[in-house]
Amino acid sequence: MTEFSRTLSLLRQERGVSQRTAAGDLGISQALLSHYENGIREPGLSFVVRACEYYHVSADFMLGRTLSREGSMLSSEEVLSAAEPGNVLQGSVLATLQSKLLSGAVGVVFGLLGKLGDKAAINAAAEYLSGAVYQLYRHLYRAAGGNEAYFSLDPAACTMDTAAADMKLAQVRFARALRSLNARKMEFPDLSPEALTAAYPGRCQSLTQVLSTTDARLSELNRM
Repeated sequence: MTEFSRTLSLLRQERGVSQRTAAGDLGISQALLSHYENGIREPGLSFVVRACEYYHVSADFMLGRTLSREGSMLSSEEVLSAAEPGNVLQGSVLATLQSKLLSGAVGVVFGLLGKLGDKAAINAAAEYLSGAVYQLYRHLYRAAGGNEAYFSLDPAACTMDTAAADMKLAQVRFARALRSLNARKMEFPDLSPEALTAAYPGRCQSLTQVLSTTDARLSELNRM
């Protein structure tokens, strides 16, 4: 399932309408809307435009080019020029969508950690995420034929999941820091959807989508 499909589904749920009702309002069959929401089929530009009008969001937001729901509405020509031929979610648009979603979600997490003001928790979270970035970039660098001497960590150590082990230790330090805050009776931020939406307008939607995507992926893995 693509992030576009999840956005489409989340917007419908947020509006509080059934799939049948939304499909009727959008002028398509319920089966086709189900395919769009589940990533089975890719919608055409005309449907994207109708969906934006129906859910009162910009095409920029729908395509992941901005976190602002009220951003400028893209024209058909602009949408097509930003997308790969025949697929509005391929190539650079999909990369932009993922980047916006993750940066928004991470922004919310660190905003909440900032309210706690705990240096150990903040540093552990940063170390965990930087370990993931390091591994992804190093794999990309290697595939592109880059000189491994650029990194001080030996390639053999990298393939033996040294970075993954460091991430696991950072996760342990993060959990330990939170337990310490609980033991000291620290007041945690309100994590209700209403409070998060008010504190982080726009970015909260990114966090919701990242959590939903990951939860679905892990649940599927757990059923295997």
